[in-house]
Amino acid sequence: MATPQAVDFPRIFGVYDSQQMVWILKENSLIATPFSRNVIPVSLDLITCTDKEFHDAGKGNPVYLGIKGNHLCLFCAEIQGQPTLQLKEKKIMDMSNEKKAQKPFLFFHSREGSTSTFQSVSYPDWFIATSKMAGQPVILTKERGKNYTTNFYLEPEDQN
Repeated sequence: MATPQAVDFPRIFGVYDSQQMVWILKENSLIATPFSRNVIPVSLDLITCTDKEFHDAGKGNPVYLGIKGNHLCLFCAEIQGQPTLQLKEKKIMDMSNEKKAQKPFLFFHSREGSTSTFQSVSYPDWFIATSKMAGQPVILTKERGKNYTTNFYLEPEDQN
């Protein structure tokens, strides 16, 4: 397996699910809403973690996820005994340049056909998910394919 190389910048993606729901930023929370001309979806900054400790887990590529244009990164924390997806003010490049991975901010990125999944490294078998109902927060769930969508389409955006 190739050793992960340090990168100078994250890859940038638009993200949506099978129901054409995109993610928007609303008061420091990510919300899934149907795409329309009036909606300004966030773009995801995605950068591979270079800490070798997480590269042989067999669950996907360990990545950090940030919101482009904001110094906000996705991370997982336990709130009232439940793994919860949060946003924290952090620069994705600062985390990427650290030798030791910051586990709460790491997700295993896997490809499933033409879609991607993001599994929490801190909470195995918990995936980033959107509700099938519009206007709900982007969350973590163990329920794949029931009430929540855990597979997302990533659309590369220009790096300019």
